[in-house]
Amino acid sequence: MPAVDLIPKRDLSSFRKIALGTWKDAKDPSVYGALVVEVDAVLAYIEAFREATGKRLTLTHLMAKALALVYREIPDANALLRWGGIWMRKEIAIFFQVALEDPVTGEIDLSGVTIRRPDQKSTLDIVGEFEAAAGKVRAGKDEEKESTRQTFKRLPGWLTGWVLDLISVLIYGLNLDLRWAGLPRDPFGSAMVTNIGTLGLEEAYVPLVPYSRVPLLIAVGAVKREFVPDAAGNPKLVHTLRLCATFDHRILDGAHAAKMAKVIRRAFADPIAAFGPIPPGPGGSP
Repeated sequence: MPAVDLIPKRDLSSFRKIALGTWKDAKDPSVYGALVVEVDAVLAYIEAFREATGKRLTLTHLMAKALALVYREIPDANALLRWGGIWMRKEIAIFFQVALEDPVTGEIDLSGVTIRRPDQKSTLDIVGEFEAAAGKVRAGKDEEKESTRQTFKRLPGWLTGWVLDLISVLIYGLNLDLRWAGLPRDPFGSAMVTNIGTLGLEEAYVPLVPYSRVPLLIAVGAVKREFVPDAAGNPKLVHTLRLCATFDHRILDGAHAAKMAKVIRRAFADPIAAFGPIPPGPGGSP
């Protein structure tokens, strides 16, 4: 009789197979930290933006602009590891995880949307680009990502890790543009963002993904109301948000994290200065 009665799980999603091939042990350079920010000003900004434009701006979209500000003020953080050294990126790109359901098995799978050069785009442009790209991914109409997802679903589990490592070496190690082979150019960008608040979670920490070469991952928690001390030490009731960060200690350290926290706090305290004025509505006024 076996020690544990087991049966193999069949029909693994592409994400689950990739996860199994990604993390082989617990030895990694992950550092974890959380930042709690007041978001009343941001929530008012989002409401005004939606009313003026009819576009569903979210905290996720604003993270693209917030991280763009971070990298513009702290360019050393916009880097990746390559051949044992740190290489600086010339471009800012933010990867957002997108959940989708397999139409055949019903399994929940993960894909993503990459917003490139958010520092050069308006918040309105980012919302439109993000929603269009995410819609294609969820509908299975993004041919590049759907082809990759189906390939990994068919790939034997024992081979997945080898393939991921090989792709990482080709794209990031050798810096090859393999779009001709169906592999996207720099698919993961400077940082990864996932919104766990949509799942009702206030706090969670995302593991580093070695083959992506991304040194910073941020989980955006659910907004909640709580009492915090004001400048005089008296309690005040506000909306807060917890940003849970995981970073690669080989590239980033506590000094980087402290600077990032200051930039994000400043952006959330003054959203118009950080994210731009509310666009004019159909009638020409914000």
